[in-house]
Amino acid sequence: MMSIYDFSVKTRKGEDFELSAYEGKVMLIVNTATGCGFTPQYEGLEEMYEKYHEKGLEILDFPCNQFKGQAPGSDEEIHEFCTLKYNTQFDQFKKIDVNGENEAPLYTFLKEQAPAEEVSGIKNKLAMKAISKLSDSTQKESDIKWNFTKFLVDRSGKVIARYTPTTAPKEIEKDIVKII
Repeated sequence: MMSIYDFSVKTRKGEDFELSAYEGKVMLIVNTATGCGFTPQYEGLEEMYEKYHEKGLEILDFPCNQFKGQAPGSDEEIHEFCTLKYNTQFDQFKKIDVNGENEAPLYTFLKEQAPAEEVSGIKNKLAMKAISKLSDSTQKESDIKWNFTKFLVDRSGKVIARYTPTTAPKEIEKDIVKII
């Protein structure tokens, strides 16, 4: 059976990077975009990274342009935007697809491990319903609906939760504290 540590991804400079480098760490894996209504979540992600990185939290940022072209630009331009506007320090990888025939194998695995997000609250349910109608890359129920979908992975490499784009990083903190 495959483990998250069996996957290799590309750094934003195009080099192979083995996820086994994060073995024993807590990971929050996020598909992002610089031109999305949820882009300000970078601020909360960076705050959480600064607060918990020394205790073992890694945030893995995968820019994705599949949702209405909200991640235009090169990997370097995206990185520059994030570091200048949000002072991000966590690892940002090469732009990927998270759905469809060209989806990154890591995302195929993540979606198999956590096929659906838990949506709570009327506001979030309405927002996710609207998002689902906008998303033209969503074909299967388990597909990523939009940018800033988050996956929480524990220290043993088990995917323990999937969060909607409407879930602010601060709302995930309690779950991170439990496993850090």
